[in-house]
Amino acid sequence: MGIFNTINGWRTKVFVWIGLPAIAAIGLMMGATDLAPAWQAKNGGGTAGTFTAVNEECSRRSCQWHGNFVATEGGAQRADVILYDAPDGLAKGATAPARDSGARGGVYSTTGGSTYLLVTGLTVAGVAALVIWVAMIVRAIRRRREKAETSTQPASFAPSA
Repeated sequence: MGIFNTINGWRTKVFVWIGLPAIAAIGLMMGATDLAPAWQAKNGGGTAGTFTAVNEECSRRSCQWHGNFVATEGGAQRADVILYDAPDGLAKGATAPARDSGARGGVYSTTGGSTYLLVTGLTVAGVAALVIWVAMIVRAIRRRREKAETSTQPASFAPSA
């Protein structure tokens, strides 16, 4: 049983000092920057326009369309952006209605989708990891102070009766 406590202690320390800060950094950097744009697009905000598909990049689980966005009014353009929540059946050279709400990597399809949930989940995970990490640091500091205080208190020598 002693070895399991040692392994558990080692894993816990790695998770607390490396895992939680990494989760917090990834969640906050990747999620928080696009949180407002994702929700704005979900609610119909942003600049309406047209996305033209240029190339599709696929991984094991999903594919993303990269292309160009041109605003309907004013003609503002963004080149080489991702179309989040792309509609099924999109092909190279095809167009799709989209909204530019200021996301750093792309624009959102007007057909809707769940990207806003993914971004929200990343942000919540990052905030939760940060809060837990800070709480564990504070707890560790308090324990060290309490241990230091109890070990430095002089023993009292009361006269014996």
